[in-house]
Amino acid sequence: MDAMTLLQQRSSMGKLMAPAPNAEQLEAMYRAALRAPDHKELRPWRFIEFSGDGLDRLGELFAEAERVENPDAPEAVLEGARKKPRRAPMIIAVVARVTPDEPKVPRVEQVISAGCAAHGLLLAAHAQCLGAMWRTGKYAFDATVREGLGLAGQDELVGFLYLGQIGGRHRPVPEHDLDAFVERWS
Repeated sequence: MDAMTLLQQRSSMGKLMAPAPNAEQLEAMYRAALRAPDHKELRPWRFIEFSGDGLDRLGELFAEAERVENPDAPEAVLEGARKKPRRAPMIIAVVARVTPDEPKVPRVEQVISAGCAAHGLLLAAHAQCLGAMWRTGKYAFDATVREGLGLAGQDELVGFLYLGQIGGRHRPVPEHDLDAFVERWS
């Protein structure tokens, strides 16, 4: 697939099936992620892979976050939280490791850089005919989840990338009116 087609046709895949990306595919994805813009070469990224039993551990962490938020949460809510990671055979959490005392690279730039790394992962997955979905939701911002993943106080959980084989129909990518998004100063 040529680069322009890749960039213009990438789309999120909500239905993902096994198998998870293999080691070769993951290496290509991480190599793409590490090419994200990176002012002063801070490398403000960290990736946490979840597969197999790791998905269940992540689900337990989500359930614990529900229990902390609502100690009286019904079992159905806790079970729903446990199941969320099983929507894909692999998840990669993308973390912005922020260097707070770097005067020339503000926090927002470091977080955006990690977001670009996440986008690189998504593009590389798509280039290899894998399905991917970037999800955040409340767990990406939850203190219990942050602590369970070992995030430092200044770190940001950019998102959870759900990865696998495309399991459903590939919806056509909608066309957008560029004039709705572009302001030109000439």
